[in-house]
Amino acid sequence: MHELSIASSIIEIASEVAGSAGARRVTVVRVRIGRLAAVASESLAFCYDVATRGTLLDGSRLVMESSAVVIHCPTCDRDVELNDLLCFACPLCGTPTADVRSGQELEVESIEVA
Repeated sequence: MHELSIASSIIEIASEVAGSAGARRVTVVRVRIGRLAAVASESLAFCYDVATRGTLLDGSRLVMESSAVVIHCPTCDRDVELNDLLCFACPLCGTPTADVRSGQELEVESIEVA
């Protein structure tokens, strides 16, 4: 269950930013998780709730946003979104490609503090 280490990293990042801003408490943390990041949202939410106890983030809400997988098609010379993750080919022309432009990220987008 790597979600616990992910939750710990999110907490560390948010705590550092909140501390630098002089915040007493974090109320919301927003993260963007790519569909290829291999993160189980339910497990991450559980681990986050457990790991935030006794920290600046205790009682805060974790908001997770999923981001699409975007590949670059060399034939069309454009970035296209994949709907089917079983086939890494351009949905416009069918050219296979492994040039992933997004969908693997795991980013803290923002925090709200009190």
